[in-house]
Amino acid sequence: MPNDAFNTQLAETISALNSPSFTPKLMRVIASLLSFDCAVILGYREGKHPIYLYDSIENERELLFQRYLTTSFQNDPFYQKLNANKEQGIFTLKDVVSKDVARNDLDYQAYCQQFYHQTGWKDELSMLIEIEPARWVMLYFGFMQDDKRFTKPQVTKLKSYFAIIQSLCQQHWKQTEFTLAEPVFSSNAYSGQMRAAIESALTSFGQTVLTKREQEIAALIAQGNDSKEIATQLDVAEGTVKNHRKRIYAQLNVASLSEFFQLFLNHLITQSR
Repeated sequence: MPNDAFNTQLAETISALNSPSFTPKLMRVIASLLSFDCAVILGYREGKHPIYLYDSIENERELLFQRYLTTSFQNDPFYQKLNANKEQGIFTLKDVVSKDVARNDLDYQAYCQQFYHQTGWKDELSMLIEIEPARWVMLYFGFMQDDKRFTKPQVTKLKSYFAIIQSLCQQHWKQTEFTLAEPVFSSNAYSGQMRAAIESALTSFGQTVLTKREQEIAALIAQGNDSKEIATQLDVAEGTVKNHRKRIYAQLNVASLSEFFQLFLNHLITQSR
């Protein structure tokens, strides 16, 4: 049975539904059930780039923005499993990567060489949760130390609580857009600075060459929204957004979304110093 601390954290998470503090409280609930060194949460929309929602990465985090969110996500075995099967649940690396795939799959080998091995993660598991048929959240948990791995008892314990975590995520994100979460531990200076840096970068990105409306659209692009979603959020025609987008690309001297993300990452790193 859940202990008193779990019950308290669960109650706080329920109270935070549909608010920016939901995600950090959800992470506290999960941390009471599973030991991990770092975590990433992404929003998934079918056929589109993932949306960054949260991370607690302290080392090599630029890889998440510069590589994973631009191209590497396509070869992520958890992402591929979601695309192929649309199956909810908790999955370990062994569940999604067979020995044969690890040895012979060129896409997976490229993913490891260009992204995964460089992150420093030594083991990983993921929760895949359907919010709506075309909207999912992907929660990733990892260990950074060589001597740490997710054990069967740990995974079994977490799976016994999956229905609770699933329900919380569905209730929250059915009513909420995929947006940045508050830091997990508000007392943690690093987490607070991380969020402040991201918000500052979103606000100031391109301010010397873009109009206020273009800056607003650029910030939404940087968060992973496509033209249709931006049009809905701003209550304007999709064609208007596309015209702004062309000018934004021209003013920033980029020719693709990948180049746009790399430019934003450089800006974010500069802002964080």
